Amino acid sequence: MTQLVDLARRLPGGGDEAELWASNDNAQSRSLLESKNAVFVPEVGTGDVFGVIRSLPVAQRLQREWKFSRVISTGSGLALGYLPYLAACGVRAHYIESATRLTGPSVSGRVLRAVPGVRLYTQYEHLARAPWHYIGCVFDRFVAVKRREPTAVRRAVVVLGTMTDFRFRRMLDALAPLLRPGGLLEQEQRMPLETLWQTGCTPADGLGIDTRPWVPSAELDAAIARADLVVIHAGTGSALSSLNAGRLPILIPREAARQEIGDEHQQLLARELDRRGIAIRREPEAVTVTDLLSAATYDVDSDAVTTPLNLVP
Repeated sequence: MTQLVDLARRLPGGGDEAELWASNDNAQSRSLLESKNAVFVPEVGTGDVFGVIRSLPVAQRLQREWKFSRVISTGSGLALGYLPYLAACGVRAHYIESATRLTGPSVSGRVLRAVPGVRLYTQYEHLARAPWHYIGCVFDRFVAVKRREPTAVRRAVVVLGTMTDFRFRRMLDALAPLLRPGGLLEQEQRMPLETLWQTGCTPADGLGIDTRPWVPSAELDAAIARADLVVIHAGTGSALSSLNAGRLPILIPREAARQEIGDEHQQLLARELDRRGIAIRREPEAVTVTDLLSAATYDVDSDAVTTPLNLVP
């Protein structure tokens, strides 16, 4: 959702059309869409065929009420419940593959490739082979700038995202000794540290930290903007939130082999953003106090000029 909101700002003529946003219902989506006309629809999980089927009556009802002329999605499973039906109704359907997909399309993208009338887009030029069109990447406009003087870390934010079916206890086990009260970073700096822990479905028992499963998007964005340090799982939305706030994140990717996620797209994204110099990629067990202090010495600038999205007619 964070990615789609970012891309929607670049839609030509977007402000001239009545818009309806459809999303799963959680604290983040309600906060992110607070100022938009939104409807909260049944969730479609990973490989959730029945979730796709449950979405069809909702898609039919919304089309009767709104008579859409255009539908745009970044996925993932939710797109399968709406784009095929709306495309069959003659609606111009556009699917923009997530920026996490650096080697090829997701399952949703592969399914939608077989659906007549759905226009397909990739955010990476090397994947722009028919029927995929290159549309630019949400990360292109960011650049990291090193500060002249090191900055003390007084506030930190740790984000595990909004996944409800994948835990990431390994990340908390690694970070708690560093960032909890009396932890290694406080000892190194000899000053107190305030940390906001957004943990999703991951339990944090026995770690000596105060956590919150869900934090509304506006509150989380404000906390990131105030923070000196941001450490996040390597999700696209979390990375965008940090970069938009001007913070260079430490990215900790989940591993499919450990049942922390469905595939290795977070590993690929973390490597890509590290390569671009707008994030620091670390495995959980490899994060050090030096890494934390190093990340806090950077700001991230973004280009104020946004290039319009060129959608296929």
